[in-house]
Amino acid sequence: MYELFKNLGTWLTSGSQWSGTDGIAHRLAEHLEYSLLATLVAAAIGLPLGLLIGHTGKGAFVAINLASFGRALPTVGLVVLVFLASGLSMWPVYVALVALAVPAIVTNTYAGMTAVDPDVRDAARGQGMRGGQVLLQVELPLALPLIMTGLRLALIQVVATATIAAYVSFGGLGRYVFDGLAQRDLVQVLGGAALVALVAVTLDLALAALQRFLFRHRTA
Repeated sequence: MYELFKNLGTWLTSGSQWSGTDGIAHRLAEHLEYSLLATLVAAAIGLPLGLLIGHTGKGAFVAINLASFGRALPTVGLVVLVFLASGLSMWPVYVALVALAVPAIVTNTYAGMTAVDPDVRDAARGQGMRGGQVLLQVELPLALPLIMTGLRLALIQVVATATIAAYVSFGGLGRYVFDGLAQRDLVQVLGGAALVALVAVTLDLALAALQRFLFRHRTA
């Protein structure tokens, strides 16, 4: 076991391992591109939907059940299916990652909106605020902690699942996992897994810091 971790440390710190198109730096950039782009697209879909159903109270049953359906989709199966139907492009990976991220964003945004005290809404309307003003100035700030939690959950899931890009011969840190399995190279497999975990933890901590900043700014 000691020898395994020693070899892993050598693999992670070797200068040659970080250079070139197969190097860690390049694979890390690919993984971040897949993860961040998919999460941004999912947020662009999930946030308005969650805010809308939470604000109006309409369509909640359909939206939440659709989100649950998306969560239950077999990610690898979806990737392979869209991959074969799309002419062997990168789009299947993004479709699968977005489908994975949307449910967490929708459900947490909706939960944050429904957690807002109805008396607070009524008081805002009593002061003459219109629907959009109530949403943006009252409901959204109060729902922000749960919304950020949903974004954090979605991003972690996407980072972990973005390894499937390598399953259909694209890049990212999953390349080390799948290539290592094919080559029976345990050090490479562990290195890829460790890097994915490190990226997920780092991005989660960054979003947690952003959440604290936003909450402190809102309450200041």
